[in-house]
Amino acid sequence: MNITILDGYTLNPGDLSWEGFEALGNVTLYDRTPADLVVERALDAEVVLTNKTVIDEEAIRLLPKLRYIGIFATGYNVVDVKAAAEASITVCNVPAYSTDSVAQQIFALLLTICNHAEYHAEQNRLGRWCQSADFAYSDFPLMELAGRSLGIVGYGHIGKATARIAAAFGMKVAVCSSKPQEQLPEVVKTDLDHLFSDCDVVCLCCPLTEDNRGMVDARLLGLMKPTAIFINTARGGLVDEAALAEALNEGRLYAAGLDVLCSEPPRCDNPLLKARNCYVTPHVAWATHEARRRCMEISVANLRQWMEGEPQNVVS
Repeated sequence: MNITILDGYTLNPGDLSWEGFEALGNVTLYDRTPADLVVERALDAEVVLTNKTVIDEEAIRLLPKLRYIGIFATGYNVVDVKAAAEASITVCNVPAYSTDSVAQQIFALLLTICNHAEYHAEQNRLGRWCQSADFAYSDFPLMELAGRSLGIVGYGHIGKATARIAAAFGMKVAVCSSKPQEQLPEVVKTDLDHLFSDCDVVCLCCPLTEDNRGMVDARLLGLMKPTAIFINTARGGLVDEAALAEALNEGRLYAAGLDVLCSEPPRCDNPLLKARNCYVTPHVAWATHEARRRCMEISVANLRQWMEGEPQNVVS
């Protein structure tokens, strides 16, 4: 069994092992694969594993030996699943491996905005506190989460984990979800417009689809309070980036914490990189050691189950 890993570096920069895959076949590993080398590198592979390297309809058509595509992620928009199905290629993803890590990042971004701990620690490394006229100082308004309202768009694994953490902070939680799912007793369900207009913090915990691409636009942002905070650790494509930057720069929105952008890595002229009170991390919410290890283990199990004729986590 020939197994080609197209972009293994982000999942495993060296602190994990590929031995699970090596036990299942002959592994060819690439840290990264540019689009124009996908077919060449995967030509002899029956199994291809990818994280963010795109496997489109043309690549599928040009890879006659390919029978299985494994995705080192929950989202599977990097694979043309329709073309894969038509070619009788099984596609499997890794659901729910990073739930706690992503929920943790939501609050890391939120606490950065509310407490600015890293900023003040850096100032003190430069001697700022030693030169202070007072025993305490702050360059920003400090905020308490207790009593504030958090609106969550999407109520799957990550949305539920986020709601539990918010409740522990003493926040009131509202959710907007199309799925009738079990909710925490302290969670109320609402529609998108009311969630954006009523909540002190709004965070996105939903997948990106063609139906919701760019849904956080100027109209929705215009509903938010000028004191509100927007958090996105889901997908950059959910947001109109120019509209968000404008709302921040004009003071119509207090702050934003983002772990994802429409294009990754972003262009240097992306307006959100220098927008007022905008805190951007480089798509690392999923990438704790624990989450990456789970992703690796589930990916190996997915391939093994497929080889045994009982595939799991099949998306196509």
